[in-house]
Amino acid sequence: MATDTLKSTSGAGAATGGLRRLLLDNGALTALIVLVIAMSALSGDFLTTDNLLNVGVQAAVTAILAFGVTFVIVSAGIDLSVGSVAALSATVLAWTATSHGVPVVIAVLLAVATGIVAGLVNGFLIAYGKLPPFIATLAMLSVARGLSLVISEGSPIAFPDSVSHLGDTLGGWLPVPVLVMIVMGLIAAFVLGRTYIGRSMYAIGGNEEAARLSGLQVKKQKLAIYALSGVFAAVAGVVLASRLSSAQPQAADGYELDAIAAVVIGGASLAGGTGKASGTLIGALILAVLRNGLNLLNVSAFWQQVVIGVVIALAVLFDTLRRKAGATPVAGGTSAGGKGKQAGTYALAAVVTVAIVGATSFLHNGSSASADRKMGLSLSTLNNPFFVQIRAGAQAEAKKLGVDLTVTDAQNDASQQANQLQNFTSSGVGAIIVNPVDSDAASNSVKAADKADIPVIAVDRVVNNAKTSALVASDNVAGGELAAKSIAEKLGGKGKIVILQGQAGTSAARERAQGFANGLKAFPGIQVVAQQPADFDRTKGLDVMSNLLQAHPDVQGVIAANDEMALGAVKALGSKAGKSVQVVGFDGTPDGLKAVEQGTLYASVAQQPSQLGRIAVDNALRALQGKKVEETVKVPVKVVTKENVAGFSG
Repeated sequence: MATDTLKSTSGAGAATGGLRRLLLDNGALTALIVLVIAMSALSGDFLTTDNLLNVGVQAAVTAILAFGVTFVIVSAGIDLSVGSVAALSATVLAWTATSHGVPVVIAVLLAVATGIVAGLVNGFLIAYGKLPPFIATLAMLSVARGLSLVISEGSPIAFPDSVSHLGDTLGGWLPVPVLVMIVMGLIAAFVLGRTYIGRSMYAIGGNEEAARLSGLQVKKQKLAIYALSGVFAAVAGVVLASRLSSAQPQAADGYELDAIAAVVIGGASLAGGTGKASGTLIGALILAVLRNGLNLLNVSAFWQQVVIGVVIALAVLFDTLRRKAGATPVAGGTSAGGKGKQAGTYALAAVVTVAIVGATSFLHNGSSASADRKMGLSLSTLNNPFFVQIRAGAQAEAKKLGVDLTVTDAQNDASQQANQLQNFTSSGVGAIIVNPVDSDAASNSVKAADKADIPVIAVDRVVNNAKTSALVASDNVAGGELAAKSIAEKLGGKGKIVILQGQAGTSAARERAQGFANGLKAFPGIQVVAQQPADFDRTKGLDVMSNLLQAHPDVQGVIAANDEMALGAVKALGSKAGKSVQVVGFDGTPDGLKAVEQGTLYASVAQQPSQLGRIAVDNALRALQGKKVEETVKVPVKVVTKENVAGFSG
């Protein structure tokens, strides 16, 4: 009897220990399952075929980048340059194919070669130059991004049609980016598990000195490892540009952090020696599910960053606990039996997930809200008072009209905005309002919404090559001309000025710069001594203006492409602002108008952003209800100076 009891207890303990071991060895998979179940329970829009395909598309670029980064991290390195290399490779392809008539096949090979060269430079600096990987790849991050801007001259370049099909679907439903992700994942798994260089990565990451003493040519292997990372970055760049129909010089900014996060969440250790392609894929899917689900749940973009940061921290903490608990290392050299067990684990996880999610879906049967009062608003950024005012005006009008308005922040990332627009389309909103990061990059997503019979209203910036129900905007070019005229007349038609430009590659920066140039043609006595970008940012405006004052201390005027940069310039000018140096801003933000009232800012070209938001929601509702909407609704711009600021309301 005692023996039987002991056996029973031992069996229970073994089962519990086996479950504990399974969870420890497959923590990322467990987290993904929990996330999918949670999002399915919280949002009736999550568990649809269209939305799940969206998740795959949105994970594709990060996953492809992360596969390349996996090679580096497994070998105890780091690559911070993959996002910039992706942008550079796509820019090279577009520039050679469209601007110089190079055959598309050769242009694609040049893009891949660009990634290889960047990777080889990284590898050489690390292996032979003895630079820490962090420093070497950080330098390449800056170099690659700078070259992308130089080649493109800061403007997007249209992508060749034959390559743009990579952003399309097969059979009208299967996204090509997902297929590319799967293929690159299989290649990464093969390299890690079946090749000499893959085994070398684990050896170098486990103990570099031991690997060298065992006869491994560590330096040459590092060259190959970073070159592979460059290849995957190039492919990711091409896929991303295909989705956006253009090569954006600022594309994939910050994506290196997502790639590293995906690898770490997937079970790899930054100390090296462990990691696998399947784990990396799961890590990328976790990030995509998080962002997609939080969008659908209308969680603030700021809180989304907090949540993702917490997830990354928890992933690293779990990795530490897993190691202390003696979990099986996540390496590539598993036995045939181990691989069979792993495949069985994934199959079991899929069955459990489908069963639970299927049961959960009954919670939402017949409970989805009517689309006739649901709208989505995607803003280019909320890190700028102008767009915050657009949001405020839109939300106030939505509340007045009884509209359920979901607002998202693209953070000046055209790819992230494409994801948000896809989420709106698949979640069945009645209408979409978009303030494009870039006029060309938003076109594919707007076409998809139009195909789904969802009216789209563009606000502040036009969407090129796509049908929108209306454009609610002021004229950036006309506003730029007014700004130039204002400062020229204030200076009496002659003097030296500098221009602070907006973020390179954005349509607003290009259009306002064009307006400045057009307006100054009528004043030949005005000399533009310098033009520099300050990225619509107050701190950068302060820094850039401080630098320009060293070279041009006798400057008499400043035109800034927005109020934030103008206020930075005012800070740099100190007591000169409003006295010996006149500054003109753009947007009419509350801080800008306050500076106009105080006299430190001579004028601001005000666009009345809250009016833009209000009118956009009103027109979106009219379009949704089938009422007639004007194709272009112009909100007047107005030069606000100290004389008329008291009576102005944005």
